[in-house]
Amino acid sequence: MTEVREPTNLSEQRQPGGRAGLTMLLVALALFTVGEMVIIVTIPWLVLTTTGSPAKMGVVAAAGTVPFLFTSVFATPAADRLGMHATVVVTSLGAALAMTVVAIVPDVNFGVLLAMVAVNGGLNGVGGRAQHVLLRPMGEAAGMPMIRVTAVYDGLNNAASLTAAPLGGLLIYWLGAQGAIWAVAAAMGACGLIVATSVRPPKGTLPDSRAAASEPYLAALRRGARHVWADQLLFGMTLMVMLVNVFSVANSAVFVPLWVSDVYGAAPAVGIILGTYSVGVVLGNAIFTAVATRLPQYLTFIVSILLCCAPRQLILGITNELVYVIVLTFVSGMAGAAIRPILGAMLYKRVPVELQNRVFGLVAAVCRSGLVVGGVLAGWLVAGLGLHQAILISGIACLLVTIVPLLRYRPSVHGKLLADEPAAETH
Repeated sequence: MTEVREPTNLSEQRQPGGRAGLTMLLVALALFTVGEMVIIVTIPWLVLTTTGSPAKMGVVAAAGTVPFLFTSVFATPAADRLGMHATVVVTSLGAALAMTVVAIVPDVNFGVLLAMVAVNGGLNGVGGRAQHVLLRPMGEAAGMPMIRVTAVYDGLNNAASLTAAPLGGLLIYWLGAQGAIWAVAAAMGACGLIVATSVRPPKGTLPDSRAAASEPYLAALRRGARHVWADQLLFGMTLMVMLVNVFSVANSAVFVPLWVSDVYGAAPAVGIILGTYSVGVVLGNAIFTAVATRLPQYLTFIVSILLCCAPRQLILGITNELVYVIVLTFVSGMAGAAIRPILGAMLYKRVPVELQNRVFGLVAAVCRSGLVVGGVLAGWLVAGLGLHQAILISGIACLLVTIVPLLRYRPSVHGKLLADEPAAETH
């Protein structure tokens, strides 16, 4: 199979201080990610303790997600004009300020809280994409293959996801809800300060902000969307991740809790199953990081897509044995660990530097949209057919959808797609 290879002279590209710069960037992004994950626990708890309303807890969750999706797509041309480095600093400090408002106001008004959560979500949408763009020049300056950079970055995100819930609970216990949000604001502020003072991308490696300023806003959006549409490999991979997200959130948010309730009636089993998947992802990421440069990327991607979701869903409809569910969930987590690093490496490889921020934003929004609709569709399916039938139908549909790329895989065809460079951009 013909595969895209990283440049063989990475050691020659390494720059003095490159490893330290990449390390500081990864530390900064890890701090920001931990802060974002802790928010998922602390903000709903604050809403519950101040309003006593479960409905408002759901509203505040949407208040962060909708602006995130919007700015991921529509704010990227503005970020290109500001510059990637400045965008990361400004959005990180802005998110820290928004959380400081929540933390500093006693008995914070729900409307103010909602507004600050929306501001934070919007800033994270545009700032997160700029963070990703910074990874490539810093990885190259460190002489590290991008597939390994994306694997390490994804591993840090996975570790943050695994530890955020217990960390958020501990912070609430020690400091109270608003005290925990002070800690979130501090983590986000630290991210902005570290990037401002310790991350220096080599000159000429980031999108030209002056060139971006001369490009009309709508034309900038169209160029990004057109590039994704024209690159059939990236377009297909993006759709696959979106579909996997639909089935994954259906499983974790609806099927697993209802299955546990029906079979065991013991809520801790939900945490065991979902935690097992997270542990599998973390371990799988560590293994993938070590062997990433020796694997065929696209083939690994489609095999991971097949194994990460359908098996752990189907097992719920086949058996009532918790141990079988746990084992298969763990294996699925390990298999799924390769998906995001490979997609990220492909994006860096196939998207021109001047379009990366826009394309990354569009891809992130499309992929994340699956998380928005998956739980709703699963709920409708259970209401209409019952839990057992819904699990089996969803699992079979997931299997059929995710096996298609593997059945259509042809080394000669996909090898050529992987080897082809993206078409030159025209203005």
